[in-house]
Amino acid sequence: MSMEPERLEHLKMIQAVIARMAQNSFLLKGWSVTLATGMLAVAIGEKQQGFALLGLLPALAFWGLDAFYMRQEKLFRAHHEDMCAAFGTSPVTFSMDTSQALARTPSWVRMLVTKTVVGLHVPILVVILTVGVFVNPRIRAAVAGCVGSIVRP
Repeated sequence: MSMEPERLEHLKMIQAVIARMAQNSFLLKGWSVTLATGMLAVAIGEKQQGFALLGLLPALAFWGLDAFYMRQEKLFRAHHEDMCAAFGTSPVTFSMDTSQALARTPSWVRMLVTKTVVGLHVPILVVILTVGVFVNPRIRAAVAGCVGSIVRP
């Protein structure tokens, strides 16, 4: 049994959107690492805490965007499954509406805390905060004093 040509074209359209969402997520991860590294390099080089802490804004924005694109990809994957399941039972509408998949797809907030999203963005935030704290000489001296008092008997 061969697939209807219209359905095949519709599935290709959906697959192209899925690939685009995955590519966007990948690019955001790259930009997040690049921008965070650049901001931290400037913060350390100039000994300016503000540059490190300023890196929190794009890091948080990229975290949210990454979760958004991951969710969109999941919505279109569910839509693709629906269109495959509809083979031979309903006419091809070329619809790109993913609203029927909303109930079966994790929310944007849930996507923020998935392993793939958290696994990259939380370490970036931890490094930014750590550098932001330790670039400040007063904080660095206070931490060194605390550690020194614990280590010395």
